[in-house]
Amino acid sequence: MSHRESLPSGVRLGCSPLSWTNDVLEDLGDNTPLAQCLSEMAQAGYEGTELGRKYPRNAETLAPLLTTHGLALASGWYSGRLAEREVDEEWEEVASHAQLLRALGCKVMVYGECGAMAPSVSPLDEKMSCRLTLSGQQMADYATRLAAFDARLRRHYGIRLAYHHHLMMVAETFQEICQLFDVLSGEVGLLLDTGHAMAAGFDYRRLIDRYGLRICHIHLKDVRPAVLERVRGQDLSFNAAVRAGMFSVPGDGCIDFGPLADFVVQSGYQGWMVVEAEQDPAMMPPFAAVKRGRAAIEACFPSVMAVA
Repeated sequence: MSHRESLPSGVRLGCSPLSWTNDVLEDLGDNTPLAQCLSEMAQAGYEGTELGRKYPRNAETLAPLLTTHGLALASGWYSGRLAEREVDEEWEEVASHAQLLRALGCKVMVYGECGAMAPSVSPLDEKMSCRLTLSGQQMADYATRLAAFDARLRRHYGIRLAYHHHLMMVAETFQEICQLFDVLSGEVGLLLDTGHAMAAGFDYRRLIDRYGLRICHIHLKDVRPAVLERVRGQDLSFNAAVRAGMFSVPGDGCIDFGPLADFVVQSGYQGWMVVEAEQDPAMMPPFAAVKRGRAAIEACFPSVMAVA
């Protein structure tokens, strides 16, 4: 059985370039050529990729580059600031990114909230306890802006917002995600990230149970529990957690991906699942790691598909 046949029809498996080159910690993989990343990603059996900091940001250059390696563009992270600015300002900022995603055939845009973060040159270097939160009214106002922004994206670009719950951002905990999504319009999509859920202290299945119909993009990352315990116990920063190896590819940590496979098959999910591990490539060689990650995920599906 080929790797494509091991997944349900309409479900595609992609890989993030973060295993090769970190987007924030530029010393991690800074000397790794983009060609190596794309070549190894394709050799490992993936169908697509998300954007990374070394990727060209114009369709004329990026499209043939991906085609050369037999890869599609699954999506790309956008650092939004709707927690602290208005929709019109955000709309001007997102234009070039949204145009690129549309040109490459993407259906969703990964939205990470970088507004209302700890006041620092690099917020992700702040200790976990320094994270800022929104009050009930602030969260409600934020939801209104997100919904308006998503509606514009769909209307003008045919792209749906995939909201990324994320450590150190305003929707980290299960309670905060619920506080936001319970008042958001139903059209706004949710990105399910298995690793960020666990690191935030909750089982990702709670998001499936509550918002399964709104999940439109999936990030597959694992967590090393001993490192997570040390990160929390010492109140380390997000960046320090990445350097310490808290996140890993599926199969290298403690997360059970079987329930995710159940959800994908039983719900009829259509879209991308993206293996993602923010870790030091010098400590964890990317090619071998992402091959293990793909094998771990695909191993979850044959028995599930057989009884579906």
